Amino acid sequence: MRIPRNLLLALCLVLASGAAAEEYPSRPIRLIVPFPPGGPNDIIARVVGQRMSEIVKQPVIIDNRSGQAGALGTDAVAKSTPDGYTIGITSASSLAILPSMEKIAYDPQKDLQPITLVATVPEMLVVAKDVPARNMSELVALAKAQPGKLNFASAGVGGLPHLAGELFKLTAKIDIVHVPYRGAAPAINDLLGQQVQMTFLDLPVILPQIKAGNLKPIALGARERAKQAPDVPTTAEVGMPDLLIENWYGMIGPAGLPREVLEKINRVAVEAVSDPAVKDKLAEQGLTLVPQTPEQFRAFIAAEATKWANVVKKAGLEGAK
Repeated sequence: MRIPRNLLLALCLVLASGAAAEEYPSRPIRLIVPFPPGGPNDIIARVVGQRMSEIVKQPVIIDNRSGQAGALGTDAVAKSTPDGYTIGITSASSLAILPSMEKIAYDPQKDLQPITLVATVPEMLVVAKDVPARNMSELVALAKAQPGKLNFASAGVGGLPHLAGELFKLTAKIDIVHVPYRGAAPAINDLLGQQVQMTFLDLPVILPQIKAGNLKPIALGARERAKQAPDVPTTAEVGMPDLLIENWYGMIGPAGLPREVLEKINRVAVEAVSDPAVKDKLAEQGLTLVPQTPEQFRAFIAAEATKWANVVKKAGLEGAK
């Protein structure tokens, strides 16, 4: 029996696609991190990437491409060849916040393929030692007594710590001034030097200063208290349940990834994230690992984008960058 040409062609494509998926990966994978070395995004990528390398028996090479609150590295992923050999791990800022604040070179929903959510980490509100406030009620009262006089630092315009401060302003109905820095380190330095009064930052970034007694913790933007700082109340406990602020990090690829390759990367990433040694190592940093399917992660990004777009609009931050 003669097989129709179109059916034969379709069969060849299916077989070729299956073979490609079975062979993938046959060479090193580049994992783009759109932030500098040493931060939470970089730590997550190196720990997870190392385990992925062991699983697929190919090198996973970390490529740090920082700038524009994660947008530059994320754009590099979006513009890469959709073959599974260039992927990235990025955060809330480049996928859910910046698109509402400015015109960026990529559309997160159209130009990127979500692979899996990797980890979440709560933001902690801390104040400098000279600030005469020991808790949230005292801090809000102080800000209301001195409108426009207190400053909050961030690791840069458009990052989650910036939006956390803006949401705090809206929630508490206070007037505090945003002071952006080029990264968390200089923001912390000026907080220690008492040039600024407060900041929101990822728990693992600020935790060493809390433990050393150099900064005063006010509240944690999480659903539950952190094991690393059990005495610090959550924002819900201090009367601000809407001030739930968790940063998150997820794995992405360029749009157009073959389905078989996408499923292979997802399986490998989920296996790596679920590894007990990986979970323990990142839990020490205050991170919670949350692997998902690509479809779940896409829906998660969309929900986060809607949430932060509302904050951007209410705070009047469109075009702030």
